[in-house]
This record gives sequence, structure tokens and C-alpha cells, in this order.
Amino acid sequence: MTDELNSRVAVVTGAGSGIGKAVATRMLGAGYRVVLAGRREEPLRALANGHPNALVLSTDITIAEQVTRLFTGARDRWGRLDVLFNNAGVPGPTASVDEIEPEAWDAVIALNLTAAAMCARAAMKVMKAQNPRGGRIINNGSLAAHAPRPQSVAYTTTKHAISGLTKSIELDGRAYGISCGQIDIGNTETELVDRFVTGPGALQPDGRRMQEPTFPVDEAARAVMFMADTPPSANVNSVVITAAGMPFIGRG
Repeated sequence: MTDELNSRVAVVTGAGSGIGKAVATRMLGAGYRVVLAGRREEPLRALANGHPNALVLSTDITIAEQVTRLFTGARDRWGRLDVLFNNAGVPGPTASVDEIEPEAWDAVIALNLTAAAMCARAAMKVMKAQNPRGGRIINNGSLAAHAPRPQSVAYTTTKHAISGLTKSIELDGRAYGISCGQIDIGNTETELVDRFVTGPGALQPDGRRMQEPTFPVDEAARAVMFMADTPPSANVNSVVITAAGMPFIGRG
């Protein structure tokens, strides 16, 4: 199994920072051949740092032609695709449904949902063509797929939708050896959650603000790797990993 793992090909979106960077780093360390995708080329180049198993493809995944180029590039370079970590996303504006502007809503939907679906679409096309090898898609959801934070309508809506996308991919991929799972991560140490742990902290459902606990991003990456390394005969459908003591259970 070790030789098989060490020859796997993965695409990681949003690889330039945060969870995507941590996952890509772990994959490269484990012998995966990794396509590093993100809008900004400089942090991708810094992460690759000349690694022979890293392929940098600067990509705006909200643009259909660039998504096609990304997955064609992976296949052309290494001949196949075994894992997609569908990770890129944005938190969106702080707003309730009556406050959010249509343009802001559209921007969050475009990246968090439509782009994720189009990356899964492109990945499935490659994976179907290599049947019976198939492949695996791991969607980065959020605790917002289970319970929203206040004033997070656009983000929460997209993450609930990602759960539906995950289940649909898992069902539709069965005949082709393609599996799909979702990881929902709460308060790992990244730039996106800095606002929850500094200053007044995160807005709570009762109107208070509090600084919330976090956990190391590498622990989230380790959980993603567990999903990615699961043999084809099994699938991890869902993982929820949070900072110990954060207000998730009982949130609302």
C-alpha cells in the first residue's frame, strides 16, 4: 500500500494558505504528487520550493476555462488524478439575509459553491476515464454546514449546499469507483479565524462576543490525510473536527 500511496496524484485548491497549504505540505511529505492551485502564484511557488512532486498552476476556479486547464494540466503531467481536496472558499460578508447586497451574495456563491461543483465536475471526468481506478473527492465544508454563526447567511448557505454536493457525488460516483467525503472544521489556526480569537472575539447567538479556542492547522490536515489515505474499499463520508471547548455543540 505504501508504494501505491506514494504514487498518487492530488489537486489541492486554495493551496497557498491556511488549510489548503497544510494539506498540500503533508501530501508532498507523504510522497503524493500534488498540483497546487490558487489565485496567487507567489505563495504557491514558495510552498513548492522546487519540490519535484509539486506542480504550480495559478488558477481562478470561478473561471470555467481555468478549471478545465487545471485538471487537464494534472492529467497531462502525471497521467491521472487520485484525490481532489476541494478546499478554496471565502467567509463572505457579515450580514443577515435582509442586509446582504446581491453582488456580495453572488461572489460567495460563485467561489464557495459553483466553483467547488465545477472542480468536482472536472475531477470526476478525469476519474471516470480511469475506471476501475476511480478516485476520491474530499470537500472542505464547515461547522456552518451544521449550525450557522450569527450574520453569516451567504457562507452558511453555501456550506449547507456543499453537504448536498458531497452526497450527490458519492452517489453518482459509485459506479465508477469514485468516492466523496466531507470534512467540517471548526476554529483551526488560520487567518480566517483570527477575528474569533483577537479583540472582542466572535459574535455569539445571544449577542455577546467572546474569544474562542483554536487548534493547530496541521491537525486538520492530518484528518484530511486520513480521509485521502483510506483504501478504495472504504470511504470516510463525514468528519467533524473542532477546537476543544469551542461553542459548537449547543450553538444556537
